[in-house]
Amino acid sequence: MTHTVLLGDSVFDNGAYVRGDPDVVRQLRPLLPGGSATLLAVDGAVLADVPRQLAGLPEDATHLVVSAGGNDALLASGVLDGPARSVAEALDRLATVQDRFRAAYRAMLDAVLARRRPTAVCTIYDPRYPDPARRRLAATALAVLNDVVTREAAARGLALLDLRVLCGEDADYANPIEPSVQGGEKIAAAIAAFLREEAGQSRGLVIARA
Repeated sequence: MTHTVLLGDSVFDNGAYVRGDPDVVRQLRPLLPGGSATLLAVDGAVLADVPRQLAGLPEDATHLVVSAGGNDALLASGVLDGPARSVAEALDRLATVQDRFRAAYRAMLDAVLARRRPTAVCTIYDPRYPDPARRRLAATALAVLNDVVTREAAARGLALLDLRVLCGEDADYANPIEPSVQGGEKIAAAIAAFLREEAGQSRGLVIARA
């Protein structure tokens, strides 16, 4: 019997945004015959909050799934509006943000993997801002941070749920940065797929289809 624990932010803790409809963990549970799922993710959490969430980890937890980093990206998004004298200067600023994000992401993963459960991590999906130019800019900048997520997952042999691909429609979002019921359904299906594949001891698995 599996007991899956969801860690991180409002990608999983999206109940406030689906207006009484099922959130991600409620959509996941019916996909786990004989298994269970617990939500420890908290809306608004940043990478540094995940180790604290682990304090509530049930002793019978068998699998961990983490979606974190999006709020760290939001806190650093002011870099997109700053002036730059050259493309090189702008890239250098993004590289500094990436360095800080990498250090925080590695520390978070170290804490999660210290629990010695099979683990999957999620990329940060592209926000659905109404302004196409802002949406394009944000997606480009997030690619710099998602490079950290994908590299760390590959280096540690973790499963990767690519939410950029999974949640590829505007209808997957309740607002520019939170999953809708439709998006949550896709995320839940991807988590269930991870559990099925992990039973076969797949390492470095990438899931990009619900």
